[in-house]
Amino acid sequence: MITCLLAKLTSMRQRESGIILIYLSVTIFIFSLVMLGLLGYAAMELRVTRSTVAREQAFQIAEAGANYYQWHLAHFPTDYWDGNASTTPGPYVHNFVDSATGQTVGKFSLTITPPPVGSTIVTIKSDGYTLAAPNTDRAVTVRYGVPSLAQYAFLANGDIWIGSTENVSGQFFANGGVRFDGTGNAPIFSAKSTYTCDTWQGSPCPRKQNGIWGAAPQTTKDFWQYPVPNTDFSAITANFSSLKSSAQSAGIYLAPSSAQGYLLIFKNNGTIDFYKVTSLASGEPKGQDTSGNQHNASLDYANKTLMYNKPIPANGIIYIEDDVWVEGTVNGKATVAAAVLPYNANTAPNIMIRNNLVYAAKDGTDVLGLMSQNNILITYLSADDLEIDGALIAQNGAAQRWYYQGNVKNSITIFGSIASNLTWTWSWNDPVDSGYINTDTNYDSNLLYGPPPSFPLSSSGYQQISWSSN
Repeated sequence: MITCLLAKLTSMRQRESGIILIYLSVTIFIFSLVMLGLLGYAAMELRVTRSTVAREQAFQIAEAGANYYQWHLAHFPTDYWDGNASTTPGPYVHNFVDSATGQTVGKFSLTITPPPVGSTIVTIKSDGYTLAAPNTDRAVTVRYGVPSLAQYAFLANGDIWIGSTENVSGQFFANGGVRFDGTGNAPIFSAKSTYTCDTWQGSPCPRKQNGIWGAAPQTTKDFWQYPVPNTDFSAITANFSSLKSSAQSAGIYLAPSSAQGYLLIFKNNGTIDFYKVTSLASGEPKGQDTSGNQHNASLDYANKTLMYNKPIPANGIIYIEDDVWVEGTVNGKATVAAAVLPYNANTAPNIMIRNNLVYAAKDGTDVLGLMSQNNILITYLSADDLEIDGALIAQNGAAQRWYYQGNVKNSITIFGSIASNLTWTWSWNDPVDSGYINTDTNYDSNLLYGPPPSFPLSSSGYQQISWSSN
């Protein structure tokens, strides 16, 4: 009996031990699964953290590369080859050194895209990575540009009068006093606090006035700002000597014509017809310029002889040592400079415009600069409705249409910018009794970083235009 009970107890203990062993095994298995999951998750988090750190370090290295080349451009503004010969292609690879340890911890690789003709924008792509994770790289792409001095719709070195039928779209700046009766949609600056207006600025002049005054609507008056620091007009001085050299080496150069000058007709196919003007129109009335001088000479061409047709040169520079008429449709990027060196007021040539001078497209792909050593003149026989697309500089004279009493035209539209040393006008008096009744000046924003070839640039140096990263 006792033996039987002992056997039963032993059997029960064995069953209980087996059950406990099963429970323990299941518990260990579940715990192992949980721990494996936790370890896997921890390993994954560690990989993510390492990857994140590597990507951030790569980004910092890439950005350091872009910052380095911004510094390089500030010191060597025309070096797009990282100090190498221009025939040495990129990318250009640099070590990135940890300043704390002095150890090289990564590299950045620079791909530099120089500005195309007619642009100041250089593109820098910097790829960075660490030596510890060379396959984890980041890229930073930055565009830098030097602003041109064609930053205003209109820049005047003296006093000016914007009549009631005139509109300026874009920034306006005058070193002199401004009578502004028209409309504007951007800042309107004068360097004068007060000044004494001249009789040509209409009643009640002569009289002391604020730097800007007039009968403009309040929405335009809200843009008035005066006085502001003077703009150094000499800063926009075209380097005619450099332009001449560029034209002679890789552009188009025209010596004195031994006639009346030249006529350039831009063609929609990207070429230019070059004519020699052999005679001027007759019977034109006497004209008066904005300085009060009387002129008996005609400003319009009559007979002309075709010389040749040529494409716009690769460097875009056309330099002419004579008077020149310009018209047509511009397809490409060009600068027409009219100058005779050294400067002499009696021999400095003019640029004349009689017919429409327009872009094939107004999206920045086409751009024209007109740089006159003297005046830019709208002629007596100019179109009744005239459009001029381009950046105009009258360096020593004025952008103007002479006063022809009773010769009234309908409208003139400017798309681009105007810089005039002497008093500018396309129209006279209010109401208009000579010139264009309606004047519309519209700033071409593409000119700021995409000016005409060899156009004067700001002294500010390169500025960041855009930044992106992957």
